[in-house]
Amino acid sequence: MTYDAILLTSFGGPESPDEVMPYLERVTAGRGVPRERLEEVSHHYLALGGVSPINEQNRALLAAMRSHFPSRGIDIPIYWGNRNSEPYFADVLKQMYEDGHRNVLAWVTSAYSSYSGCRQYRENLAVALIETGLEGKLNIDKVRHYFDHPGFITPIADDLATQISAMYDQGLAAGDISIMFATHSIPTAMGVSSGPEARREEFAELAGEGGAYAAQHLAAASETMKKVAEKIGAELPDWSLVYQSRSGSPSVPWLEPDVNDAINAAADAGTKGVIIVPIGFVSDHVEVIWDLDNEAKETAEERDLKFARVVTSGVAPEFVDGIADLILERQAGAEKKALSKLGPWVDACAVGCCPNLRKELPVIAEAV
Repeated sequence: MTYDAILLTSFGGPESPDEVMPYLERVTAGRGVPRERLEEVSHHYLALGGVSPINEQNRALLAAMRSHFPSRGIDIPIYWGNRNSEPYFADVLKQMYEDGHRNVLAWVTSAYSSYSGCRQYRENLAVALIETGLEGKLNIDKVRHYFDHPGFITPIADDLATQISAMYDQGLAAGDISIMFATHSIPTAMGVSSGPEARREEFAELAGEGGAYAAQHLAAASETMKKVAEKIGAELPDWSLVYQSRSGSPSVPWLEPDVNDAINAAADAGTKGVIIVPIGFVSDHVEVIWDLDNEAKETAEERDLKFARVVTSGVAPEFVDGIADLILERQAGAEKKALSKLGPWVDACAVGCCPNLRKELPVIAEAV
């Protein structure tokens, strides 16, 4: 396929205190989320001035893509659209069409398989095409999942190696430190149904009820640790996958353990330091800043643990170059790069992959 434009596709977020509640109401529309829960989450945004960092981070990423891509031979326009805030998908798609574009490649700020992180974006884009009268006139394809792409993993591994070395310099040994790779929790039913149906038995063996979603995270964490081992060349701390940002009815099972529970359990076991790696996210949006830099850090400090939080890929040069790799796979048939045995992931999602179970299972999230 020859594409004539790229769409940086993201979740969106409020950019003033007045936008916070309307934004949360849009995100949770029709899902029966209690008003008290929305008010609780609104305080996280208001504590940051009522502005989500995600939009400014996307502006920075957009600028980095526009600056770097020509050097990789990608000379087509790049647009940016959000699911839940301006610039909305419908408005951006109309602009792209008016600008003469007909075949668009969407890159999404989510590296993993889940309804929220993949299928819902495709559904939202399809709805936007219908709403704008562009169905059949504008084609939109989505870039594959990139959880184990070296461009995504490398900046994370580099900083994790730095944080481990810093704790070693403070007198801690490998056995004193717990590394926790953190991602957004989802209902276990969504975990089980994530990924293509034909591979669900494989994913269950790898990650139990977490399905493809957890299996991909475990693969990303494992590859990150391999890169760290190459850098440090010494004994490394044990690591685990933990979850954060749960919302919804307590009666509905979600993927566990919660990061705060895991920190407390590590402290009970004699851990002296904890390093959190937000492997599930590509940038430092509210759920990273609030749930990890505030709540998880506070839990660690209450247990007298040394605490460090590793960077997200953000606008690291390796990540931006990795996005270019993903574009060139589809635009020019370039070689697919993947570090784990699960990848490279397929370009097109299978029928029945990551079905929508969210009518009874609400989630409040910027990106999953």
